[in-house]
Amino acid sequence: MAPAVAQHGREAATKTPAAFETEAAQAILIDDATGSVLFDKAADAPFAPASMAKIMTAALVFEALSSGKITPDTMFRVSEHAWRTGGGPSGGSAMFALLNSEVRVGDLLRGMLVQAGNDAAIVLAEGIAGSEPAFVARMTEKAKELGLIRTTFVNASGLPDPGQMTTARDMARLSRHVIAAWPELYRVFSEPEFTWNKIRQRNRNPLVQAVNGADGLQTGYTRDGGFALAGSVVQNGQRLVFVLTGLKTAASRSDEARKLVEWAYRTFEARKLFEAGATVGEAGVFGGASGSVALAARAPVSVLVRREGGDRLTAQIIYTGPVQAPVAAGAEIGRLVVLRGDAPALETPLYAAAAVARGSLPQRAMDGAVELAGGWIRKALRRE
Repeated sequence: MAPAVAQHGREAATKTPAAFETEAAQAILIDDATGSVLFDKAADAPFAPASMAKIMTAALVFEALSSGKITPDTMFRVSEHAWRTGGGPSGGSAMFALLNSEVRVGDLLRGMLVQAGNDAAIVLAEGIAGSEPAFVARMTEKAKELGLIRTTFVNASGLPDPGQMTTARDMARLSRHVIAAWPELYRVFSEPEFTWNKIRQRNRNPLVQAVNGADGLQTGYTRDGGFALAGSVVQNGQRLVFVLTGLKTAASRSDEARKLVEWAYRTFEARKLFEAGATVGEAGVFGGASGSVALAARAPVSVLVRREGGDRLTAQIIYTGPVQAPVAAGAEIGRLVVLRGDAPALETPLYAAAAVARGSLPQRAMDGAVELAGGWIRKALRRE
């Protein structure tokens, strides 16, 4: 069996508005409600995540809090490794937790997400998993689970390491997961400031108090890779999640993020492609009472398009087929991928709209003969 693709084109209009341009080396902007990619610039190119690695650290801390393994009042000790590597002596971003002190998880979480404290991230990792390497193994496992195929974690803080790499697309996917999975805990990202050890520090995310609706996530900086930001903004009930990397200054990072968000809200509007439960297409069925099954999405399928027109949308139904009968109603069969030009705009799973029973013996025999012949043809084509 081979992946099958059904393709349909939908053109919005003929007028083409000016494209957005950014100084960022890599960038992606996503409408969170639909998953529509509104802007993409080298979004799969690798870069060092720096402190954006803390978004994954936060995800695992949120998991531990949600499961009851720890509470905000659980105390973790500040080890010499955490203090020396990520604390005051390191010269990097820190919450300045004291060596061998006991610190509440709730305070460590704020130290990590508001102040981008490397010491807080390491203490949390050690407290939850017993050691930072053991915690990093969980980070890697979680990355695979979320489909972050181009991301590798080496430490919990994001401190420079040549083995620690990600992409703008992966960081955006991770950010959306954190926002959706733990909406209450996610609010820590938006706290404007935090004071620890008599040191008051403002939120390092430059948009939190400068842009209406900005509520997270994390900045990043490396000497070689420049300034980066994974951010989220909600205006008029519409959340945008974006990642920008490779900027030369902190000021340009703020400016480019603000311009990107303003451009998106000014440029796009939602367009519904399919109602919930509406037939999107069909998948071929092998050995069934019917030779095909209708496919539908469980929720309405919408995508953002430019208000002035000019977007050419192409919809592809991708599945591994033909699908083997019997097919249960509601079974996940494949996915709908919507492209804006050549760039991904939306991806959503598709399900069998109805059951397909096993066919009669003659029907199965005929399907088998057709599949066998198709297999010979595919083999012959591969040899040429």
